[in-house]
Amino acid sequence: MQLGVLAGMGRDWQDSIEKVRIAESLGYSMVATGEAWGPSSIPWMTLLATHTEKIQIATSILNVFSRSPGAIAQEFASLEMLSKGRMVCGIGSSGHRVIEHFHGVPFDRPLRRIREYVEIIKLLLEGQELNYDGKLMQMSRGFRLDYERQRDSVPIYIAAITPKSIKQTGEIADGIFPIHWPSQRFASLKEDLRAGAMSANRENLNLTVAPFTNVYVGDSEDESLWQAARQPLFHYINRMGDFYWNMLVSNGFEDDVLASRAAWQERNRDGAFSAISKEMVQAIQVIGPPDTIAGQLEQRASDGADVQLIPMPQGSLEDVERQLSFYLGV
Repeated sequence: MQLGVLAGMGRDWQDSIEKVRIAESLGYSMVATGEAWGPSSIPWMTLLATHTEKIQIATSILNVFSRSPGAIAQEFASLEMLSKGRMVCGIGSSGHRVIEHFHGVPFDRPLRRIREYVEIIKLLLEGQELNYDGKLMQMSRGFRLDYERQRDSVPIYIAAITPKSIKQTGEIADGIFPIHWPSQRFASLKEDLRAGAMSANRENLNLTVAPFTNVYVGDSEDESLWQAARQPLFHYINRMGDFYWNMLVSNGFEDDVLASRAAWQERNRDGAFSAISKEMVQAIQVIGPPDTIAGQLEQRASDGADVQLIPMPQGSLEDVERQLSFYLGV
C-alpha cells in the first residue's frame, strides 16, 4: 500500500514543511498540492523540492488555461533540478467558472487542450526540438528547453473523471488523479485506462491511479462524523457543475445524487445532506474508528488504488505524526 498527502503551504510554511517531512520519514510516497483560485503552487513546490529528499512532489492540479505549455515545462524543468528528479506534473482542465471568472480565459475545447499540453510539455522536458502542429497550437521555430535533465521523462498525471477524458488519459498520460471515485470502481477505471493506452499503441503500460482519499476518524455512531463526510460530496454534487454529479451517477449513485440535487433545488440543505447514504459515503471515503482506518486503506489499495492521497491531518506535529502513523497501521 502506498499513501501520499495533500498538503498546501498554509499560513505557516515552516510548520507545513515539517509535517511533510514527517510524512516522508514515515514512508509516504507523494505530496501533492492544488491551486484552484488560491495562491500559486509553484513557490510552495520549490520549498518542498528543497526541504525534502525522497518523496515525490506533484501538482494536483495545474489547469491548462492560465499558463502556456512552455511556461509549465519551464517551471518543471527548474523543479526537476531542485528536487533531483522527483516531480509529477499533474494537469487538468479545471472548470469554466474558475477559468472564465478567475482567469478571464474562454473555457474552450478542454480535452483537446489537455492533449496538446501533454504532448508539448513532454517534448520540451525530454529535450527535443519544439516543432508542433496541433489543432490549437502551432510551434515551428524548433526551440529546445536547455536544462539539466534528471531522468528520461517526467511523469504527467491528469485529473480526469469523464469517459472521454479517462480514455484520453490512457492514450497520453502516465497516471490519473480521480476524485470521489468509489473503491469498487478502481478495477474498471484501470480497464478503461488500459483500453485507451492500447488504442494509442501504448502496450505494457501501467498507469498510476492516485485517488484523492478523504479520511474521517471517529465513532461510527456519531452522526456528526457522517455529516462531515457528506459535506464534500454535497458540495461536488450541488455546487461544482455537471461533470461531478454525472460521474457519480454513472458510478452507481443515481438515487443518492438525484435526491440530493432535488432537495438542494428547494434549498433544503438538510434534505440534500441526508439523501447521501452511508453506503455512498463508505464507498468513496474512509470513515470509522482509528483501528479500522488502515484496513480500509489496505482494501482500497487491493481494489486498485496505487497511491492514495490523503489530506494532511490538522494539529500539532505530534498529532500529525500520530495520525499519519495509524493510517499506515503503525
